[in-house]
Amino acid sequence: MTSPPAAREMGSRCVREQDMKLQTRVNGLFARWVTGLVVTFAVLSSAHADPPPASQPTTVHIVIAGDATSADNTGWGGAFAKLICGDAGCANQSRLGQSSGAFLSAGCWKRCLSLHPDYVLIQFGHNDELGHAGSGPVDPNTVYKDNLRHYVDDARAAGVKPILITPMARRQFGPDGKIHSSLQPYAEVVRDVANEKHVPLVDLHARSIELYEKLGPDGCRDLSYKKRDGTFDVAHLSAEGAKAIAPLVVDELKKAAPELATYLK
Repeated sequence: MTSPPAAREMGSRCVREQDMKLQTRVNGLFARWVTGLVVTFAVLSSAHADPPPASQPTTVHIVIAGDATSADNTGWGGAFAKLICGDAGCANQSRLGQSSGAFLSAGCWKRCLSLHPDYVLIQFGHNDELGHAGSGPVDPNTVYKDNLRHYVDDARAAGVKPILITPMARRQFGPDGKIHSSLQPYAEVVRDVANEKHVPLVDLHARSIELYEKLGPDGCRDLSYKKRDGTFDVAHLSAEGAKAIAPLVVDELKKAAPELATYLK
């Protein structure tokens, strides 16, 4: 028979166990109530919160299509890329020795479009005048002009905005101290196509002549590579030459395509 103290201890234990079970149930109900409040508050808050702003395209992609005079290490392309700012980028696809036709046949133009740029800067003329890979000069008023038209139409069909650039002049000084540019006929055709097709134009030919004549023959030596025979390369650019020409491209580009000014220094 259980003694009275033992009975009292057993009764106390039962009460404690019932209290613990009751407390557990109360805690569970309270936790679910709090969770319900939190969820309700979150739903109400989201219902009254301002919708997230629509995403805006901020990146501008520019591709350069051209010859060595717009390439990174022998032309103005590399220095130009350093003058791009903001959320924009430049991919220079210029290739040494390329004429307007050779760039097409070699697949370089296809590569440009495959990058899906927003803008493509197009500059040819040097190798069209000289002839490419042993071929004769390209007639500016027929083949060269048709190639430029092709670039413009092709770019637009791909959703890319073309910008034509007249060929940078060679540093060809005459006895009068003025530039006598053999590329003038090609520059004029670029202007004609830009006008015909309503394409933005960067007249680098005119701007480069203006710079050369301001510097004079001696001042232009810093813009040029010195060849092994001691003479200066009058077509391509040294690092200093690229730094001098690239700002001219930027300045004209801001005028031709004002919407790009935000991305240009």
